[in-house]
Amino acid sequence: MSLFEIPDHKKIRVIIDTDAACEADDPFAIVHALLSPKLIVKGIIAEHFAQEDSMERSYEEIQTILDAMGMEVPVFKGQTGPLSEDKEISEAVMFLIREALMKDDKPLFILCQGAITNVAMALKLRPEIASRITVIWIGTHGSSFGPAPFREFNAGNDIKAANLVLESEAPLWLVPSYVYSTVNIGIAEIKRRIAPCGKIGAHLYENLMAYNCSEGAGWTKGESWSLGDSPAIAIAINPGCGRYEDAPAPFVEDDTASKECPDNRTIRIYFDVDSRYILEDFIAKLELFTE
Repeated sequence: MSLFEIPDHKKIRVIIDTDAACEADDPFAIVHALLSPKLIVKGIIAEHFAQEDSMERSYEEIQTILDAMGMEVPVFKGQTGPLSEDKEISEAVMFLIREALMKDDKPLFILCQGAITNVAMALKLRPEIASRITVIWIGTHGSSFGPAPFREFNAGNDIKAANLVLESEAPLWLVPSYVYSTVNIGIAEIKRRIAPCGKIGAHLYENLMAYNCSEGAGWTKGESWSLGDSPAIAIAINPGCGRYEDAPAPFVEDDTASKECPDNRTIRIYFDVDSRYILEDFIAKLELFTE
């Protein structure tokens, strides 16, 4: 199903890499991607979040989202833990490699919304795919050097994988903590504008409310949410929806602090995004999908 038409030559292939069951923002980003005509979603791969069975839980949440939307998209189980712990090669990694090596005129973007273990494993196994993908990653403290303001969740769940990708030759568009944390929406707006949008709208709202009222959500403000994974989707749709600089890739320290490395390879680092565009594009597409 396509909500509206865009020229075929402007479409891109994407793989969504998501720790969907971690907390409440990933499902919003997944739905945004699935409703965007520019994005040809070749598959969704489940990412761990450094807890037992977390990859399996992410896999199940992806299936729940697809069921609520009445959609069928290939879904693959990823690595079950960080690179240093998981020696098996997952079906998600093999799928990513196959898709990267496929002959196709449309570029392939990997939209990473959690730890970056699956991408790191794929690059470790087949370094030659680096020239055939672009990685958009929600993670690290970017160019905010010095002591870590907090333990950055996505990089912190697999620091070895983070540095492997940062040091690889794969083009990388990085959305750091001081950017992704600015995509804020009130729970009142979610209840009023998203919850009424069919089965999937109800799931997004109820899933968020359940997490917001859980013990694991002690870090939240109470009646708002940061849809921090959504920039990965919006930037794939419109790379100009935020401002960025080309700068040397940082090195992630054990406490997730960014270490400045002037001699590292150059990557794209976003220093802001247009929250209004991201949120309104998502909500409008959801309304069109369920009207």
